[in-house]
Amino acid sequence: MMDPAYLRPGRYVESDAPEIVTFAREAAGDATASDPIELAVRLYRACRDTVLYDPYQHYARLDTYSARATLLRGRGYCVAKAALLAACCRAQGIPARLGFADVRNHLATPRLLELNGGDVFYYHAYADIWLDGKFVKATPAFNNSMCERFGVLPLEFDGRNDSIFHPYDRNDRRHMEYLTDRGTFADVPVDAILAAFREHCPRYLKEGAFGGKDFVEEAKRR
Repeated sequence: MMDPAYLRPGRYVESDAPEIVTFAREAAGDATASDPIELAVRLYRACRDTVLYDPYQHYARLDTYSARATLLRGRGYCVAKAALLAACCRAQGIPARLGFADVRNHLATPRLLELNGGDVFYYHAYADIWLDGKFVKATPAFNNSMCERFGVLPLEFDGRNDSIFHPYDRNDRRHMEYLTDRGTFADVPVDAILAAFREHCPRYLKEGAFGGKDFVEEAKRR
């Protein structure tokens, strides 16, 4: 039986926020609930490319994990962008939840690797969307312009097959390895994420840890 929480607003998956409702409706265009796969694909592309990927966030602040706040900022990291996609799906009547995994990222910037304390990133997120009788993974983290700068193949989503990070980039360099499945949740498990950060990458939680640096600009110089 489908968990009704996958259609309800959450603390961080604010599917009833007016800004998210409007964004989802505009992204949907003429797609309707009668064709949920096409609808989900349009929402995915809007969340992937309208909001820039930026991991240089204030991780100790709760609004870092908010779909609404991320939409208003126009940038966010993987968890917040997955929350935004899930919120947009719910706003359009499609059940969605969040999935998490620890990953080894071979193509992060040197500064991000230093602050992370290595190449294993904890609680990477994707949206898990209910389509055609099953959950399908969708990862809206990296916008197209970011992929071009990093030489990474942009992730597409067809609503039928899982869309998760490629193991190699377009130059056959190692890109992403999925290590540990952290499970699925109706809302962002902020307490668990913060606990993992305190244990594995405590520098994330220090105010001003990223020194006002711009990840998007840093990526241009790679």
